[in-house]
Amino acid sequence: MDVKEYLGPAEEKMEMAVAYLDESLAHIRAGKANAKIIDGIRVEYYGSAVPISNVANVSVPDARTIAITPWEKGMFREIEKAIINSELGITPENNGEVIRLCIPPLTEDRRKQLVKQSKAEAENAKVSVRNARRDAIDGLKKAVKQGMPEDVEKDAEASAQKLHDKYLKRIDELFAAKEKEILTV
Repeated sequence: MDVKEYLGPAEEKMEMAVAYLDESLAHIRAGKANAKIIDGIRVEYYGSAVPISNVANVSVPDARTIAITPWEKGMFREIEKAIINSELGITPENNGEVIRLCIPPLTEDRRKQLVKQSKAEAENAKVSVRNARRDAIDGLKKAVKQGMPEDVEKDAEASAQKLHDKYLKRIDELFAAKEKEILTV
């Protein structure tokens, strides 16, 4: 019996939880323009829903503006409609060549709301890490019943706990960085 077959998948799940958190925090807008905030918005394109970046060039010319340049003239209305119907809360400006999204400065209440949303995402990631640790420990306990020495199992449990602590620290660091970004005026 090898403890790696229990710790390997656990570490992989923990790594995936941190990667998912990093990605989901990137979609939370923090007062300055970030092209990732429109990644989740889909537009209708020849019968299928695709991300805006698949039908237009998305750029960030300055800290408060996202510029969307559709590749086809017919996509202007579709992109605008998708942005208006999204949860983004920003009205697009269209000059016939470029759709501009002007990111308004965040109010204090909105900042607090975004910090709460970020904290909830971080908490979900922590739960995933804890579940991965629990699964690994449960597997190790079953392995003891199948003949694994108890001292090996205890060492492996300690290793699982170290992994857990390492990934929780990374989650806290990601959240702290996002919180600072949101609260910076």
